[in-house]
Amino acid sequence: MKQKKVGYIIAGVFILAIVAYFIFSRNDKSQQITVKVKKGTFPIEVTTTGELFAKSSEKIRGPQSLPQLQIYSVKILKLVQEGTKVDSGDFVAILDQSELTSKMKEIESNRDKALTQLTQRQLDSSLNLRRLRDEQINMKYDLEQKKTIKDQSIYEPPATRRQAEIEMEKAQRTLEQAEKSYTLQYRKEVANMDDANSTYTQAQQKLEQMQDKIKHFTIFAPKKGMVIYTRDWNGRQQEGSSVNTWGDFTVAELPDLSKMISRTYVNEIDISKVKVGQDVRIGIDAFPDKKFTGKVTQVANVGEQLPNSNAKVFEVNILINEFDSIMRPSMTSKNTIVTASINNVIFAPIEAVISNDTVTYVFKKDGGRVIKQQVIAGESNDNEIILKAGVKENDELLLLPPENAEKMKLTELKSEELKKFEVKPASKKIIKPDVKNTSKIIKPGSSR
Repeated sequence: MKQKKVGYIIAGVFILAIVAYFIFSRNDKSQQITVKVKKGTFPIEVTTTGELFAKSSEKIRGPQSLPQLQIYSVKILKLVQEGTKVDSGDFVAILDQSELTSKMKEIESNRDKALTQLTQRQLDSSLNLRRLRDEQINMKYDLEQKKTIKDQSIYEPPATRRQAEIEMEKAQRTLEQAEKSYTLQYRKEVANMDDANSTYTQAQQKLEQMQDKIKHFTIFAPKKGMVIYTRDWNGRQQEGSSVNTWGDFTVAELPDLSKMISRTYVNEIDISKVKVGQDVRIGIDAFPDKKFTGKVTQVANVGEQLPNSNAKVFEVNILINEFDSIMRPSMTSKNTIVTASINNVIFAPIEAVISNDTVTYVFKKDGGRVIKQQVIAGESNDNEIILKAGVKENDELLLLPPENAEKMKLTELKSEELKKFEVKPASKKIIKPDVKNTSKIIKPGSSR
């Protein structure tokens, strides 16, 4: 019986030992995840987030020349949903006509008033000119009468004859003055009529112009395509937005989806690396399995500050080489711009390299042990970093420091290597307590 108990105990201990071995061996492996140092071509990259836009698009415009009618902003009452596919002549939007309708009523009132003034001017002119013509006729009769009296006074005394001549000459002069006055008055009445007629015509033309414009407040697609909302400084122009009527007055767009660009912004720290013509790897967030390529086509010369950000950035446009029907405007893209490539260098993941104020090092496997090895780091990208000295190709580096990392002694590089790369030796200065100011320490209960 005792032998069986002893056997059970030994078997239990053996099983516990096996379990403990597997547990601790797994922990050791999990704590010692290693990566190999690589050698080859090292890409220097700048990674940014961008937004897709069509390289070119057909603009769907509202009625033009509205500022001439003193209408500087129009509200979009109804607009088809973004992404809607339309054919030529299909409905796209309705604009608010209230301001134009109000101005039409005002212009129509001015037109009617001008027509009334024109009619009044016509009547006044007719009456004035008729009165003047009647006066001239009477003056002609008076002149003939004076002339007859003069002819009959041939046998009268000289004084009487002279008086008759004066009366005839006076009547003649009065008629001539009346004829000249009539000519001037006629020209004046014609000018007044022209002015009144011009006022009426202008009001009528403006009213007809407004009546024509109001027809275009219902907007239709100029051709087949997909409707995309237009963006301005105030954001997307959508249903309910007020659109500035200056310029081309664009309500929406029909993009050409066969040529797409990714518009992104590069931080001022990295912008010096980015140049026109550089290759770009592009991914679409909505379709992570899809990969595309592109080239930098435009780099802004002047930086800008995006909303809710203190950093200065530069706009960069990237033309996508491939076409895919999945790509849509406003999709988010991840752009990896390859700014340079360095050949025949040694590099490792950034996570494996540790740096402080005095030294850069890695934890490297050396046979069956791990050493804390000083290295000299060079250029880096988002994932990896060049190591100029301290490691060689296929060396195994720990991604996480071991448990005794703080107690491990640093294996320093040789002075020739440090000198070659102009790196100072690791600091060995021991920081001692400052004993000069101990007299200033005030103990409890003591006085100053």
